[in-house]
Amino acid sequence: MFAKLNPVPALERPDLLPAALIEAVRAYVPSAQVFEVDPAHADTETLCQVYDLPMDVMANAVLVLGRRGGDDRYACCMTLAHRRVDVNNVARRKLDVRKASFAPMEFAVEASGMEYGGITPVGLPDDWPVWVDGAVADSELVCIGAGIRGAKLLLSGADLLKLPTAERVDDLARDIA
Repeated sequence: MFAKLNPVPALERPDLLPAALIEAVRAYVPSAQVFEVDPAHADTETLCQVYDLPMDVMANAVLVLGRRGGDDRYACCMTLAHRRVDVNNVARRKLDVRKASFAPMEFAVEASGMEYGGITPVGLPDDWPVWVDGAVADSELVCIGAGIRGAKLLLSGADLLKLPTAERVDDLARDIA
């Protein structure tokens, strides 16, 4: 399904990856592949429509944020595109905060050092927890952001668990009703 997009080993196309991603791919997921996309079509639904890709192999990085005792607490939650992160229950409890929400776009871009629409757990700062929904972890292949809007990474869901702060969290996300 991705062959028409000519994916190649990610380390062969450093021009498609921010510096932090190159190092993270090299260290943790060297088997990842990358392919170029039109940045105007980087958002998941549009990407699937334009490139005729199924939603069930797309995984989104959702940055959540909460506050406790004046401290900001945050995490990157990985979910399949046809599911939604349970921010108000699972993520909130794991963050140990009274209220959790999706991180504002400005915070997400600044804190991750990546472009909105290309944010990925690969290459996030070392203090970012990465929670991988069980459905993502069990996927043979997922398409995720590559740090920029003009590229996407392909790797197995299990590869995401190789990231240093990654943790499998079953039931982190739910099917959209």
